[in-house]
Amino acid sequence: MNRRQFLTSTSAAALTLGALRSSLFAAADKAARAPRILLRSSWQSVNIGDIGHTPGALSLLWKHFPECEITLWPGELGHGSRDLLLKGYPRLKIVEGSLDADGKPKQPELAQAWAEADLYLSGSGSGFPSSQQAVAFQKATGKPVGVFGVSNDPISGVAKNRDPEGGTLKSLRERALALPPTHLSTDLRFIMDRAAFFFCRDTITRDYLKAQGVKTPILEFGPDAQLGMHLRDDVKGLAYLQSNNLVEGKFICVIPRVRYTPYYKIKPGTKRVADDDIKDAINNRTTEQDLGKLREMMISYVRATGNRVLTCPEMTYQMELAKESLVDPLPADVKKNVVWRDTYWLPDEAASVYAKAQAVISVECHSPLIALHNGTPTFYVRQPTDTCKGQMYRDIGADDWFFEIEQTNGAQLWSRLEAIHKNPAAARAKVKSIMATVEARQKRMVDAVRAAVKIS
Repeated sequence: MNRRQFLTSTSAAALTLGALRSSLFAAADKAARAPRILLRSSWQSVNIGDIGHTPGALSLLWKHFPECEITLWPGELGHGSRDLLLKGYPRLKIVEGSLDADGKPKQPELAQAWAEADLYLSGSGSGFPSSQQAVAFQKATGKPVGVFGVSNDPISGVAKNRDPEGGTLKSLRERALALPPTHLSTDLRFIMDRAAFFFCRDTITRDYLKAQGVKTPILEFGPDAQLGMHLRDDVKGLAYLQSNNLVEGKFICVIPRVRYTPYYKIKPGTKRVADDDIKDAINNRTTEQDLGKLREMMISYVRATGNRVLTCPEMTYQMELAKESLVDPLPADVKKNVVWRDTYWLPDEAASVYAKAQAVISVECHSPLIALHNGTPTFYVRQPTDTCKGQMYRDIGADDWFFEIEQTNGAQLWSRLEAIHKNPAAARAKVKSIMATVEARQKRMVDAVRAAVKIS
């Protein structure tokens, strides 16, 4: 070996040794510190369900993986949701920011969070929210990405090649599974194929993605994270009940919804677009026929029991909707037993109120999840435009309390509610059975998080 060869081989060995040493130091550093999760969640705050996704995920992660550190990268923290999270989870770190044209963090704080994270965890939501950020993170860092209970409905909506009228869950499943195996977009397929795990909050999404040939090693049903939220504000909640003469077990909560949320009316900076003409026309045609069924149920409940009804919102626009479509048209003898909540609230106060109700009846998807976590029987009355996420209720064993709004009427809703009224103990036992199924799946979800952090 000549001098040049000796020096070259010596330098290469030194570099190899240096790289090995750096790798060992990095591994030792990781072993000496808590596992770090970057949670992408909190999509919006005009909906207590979207607010509740985040505390639900935090509660589950710290219940089953207490040693982990969590940094939240939120989409939006309005309407008091920031204070809710910081008060409820003092250990939580929050980092905000956006990406540049190259998919890299613009803010140093966000860049640092990316560098320190062992796992990017996408929280519950519709259609894999912020999937582009997950793609960017994975490409930039090579670290694992996981998904925590999302739905992906390829049928419903006003976007191109979708059905603005939606359909029943049965029809959505049939149509989704009939799509060609190349239907999934390139970007979604990229990140789903590379995800350490991908939990779908309904089995329609799971089966659709399986039919599309998604390659993640874990593609399973995992309920919406909202079902894990333990936060309650009993001070506010009980004060509200007392001031409105709502007695535990002697009232029901009713939450209305239109088929398409009018975001251009409720989110500052959101412009009205051509698709809103289609959505408004559907709302104008269907709102009375949908909510008239809830009114009919309310009338039967009040007249048969003498109990009270609280109409309340899951989204900011629903106070006005409840007054116009549920309360104002009621006959006088029923209206005197109905309380109209005229202010928006946060999910912790809602949880405290729902916990004391005899039942929660909702055309929105997330209030029933809050009710179930707090032991209260609940109905989800699904509209055909509200995507395939409602399949979750059948997946967790709540079939008897799930209704397709176009296939039911007020008398049928009252009949099922009357059974709860006559045997509340049996109804609450059913809730416990449902939640046992949920809790087993929740632990499975967090176990997948723990495993992904260990192998990264």
